[in-house]
Amino acid sequence: MLNSDGLDLLFHNGRTHNVWHDKPVDPALLKKAWDLTVLGPTSANCEPMRITFVTTDEARARLKPCLAEGNIEKTMTAPVTAIIAHDMEFYEKLPDLFPHTDARSWFAGKEEAIKTTAFRNGTLQAGYFILALRAVGLDCGGMSGFDNAKVDAEFFAGTPYKSNFLLNIGYGDGSRLFERQPRLSFDQGAEII
Repeated sequence: MLNSDGLDLLFHNGRTHNVWHDKPVDPALLKKAWDLTVLGPTSANCEPMRITFVTTDEARARLKPCLAEGNIEKTMTAPVTAIIAHDMEFYEKLPDLFPHTDARSWFAGKEEAIKTTAFRNGTLQAGYFILALRAVGLDCGGMSGFDNAKVDAEFFAGTPYKSNFLLNIGYGDGSRLFERQPRLSFDQGAEII
């Protein structure tokens, strides 16, 4: 079991940041977080999450018109914004990722199975990614206040990728955090039967 320092890093002190220190993020940390993320389970090892890391002023300028007004400043000042997407043709990689059976045939031509599996497992991987970012010493702030269709047209035209949410990444200013909001107790949200 993780010691209290590890639990604090990942959960107790892990917060959603909106204000960032002006400190660049080493791309090696993003790669390390990716390498940790892909160790998490997905159904049939399908790994549909795809990430586009927005780091340059040019890329930020492309992203800005896609953002809701309230998300512009925190996104434009974040060292990195990850566009978390899922690959609607993830099944094409299954012969390599799940080679012991013909898992590709479970999805090819089956639109509802593709849509459900890509979204569910891509979102699951994104949760792993948030924890992986915290584990390598980075802060993040997820958000859904943006126009998915605009992001997809601007960043994923001609690809089978569909955006899910945005994740700002960097070194958060802890002095500017909002008070942590209430959470459900075990008895409010879970049961053992």
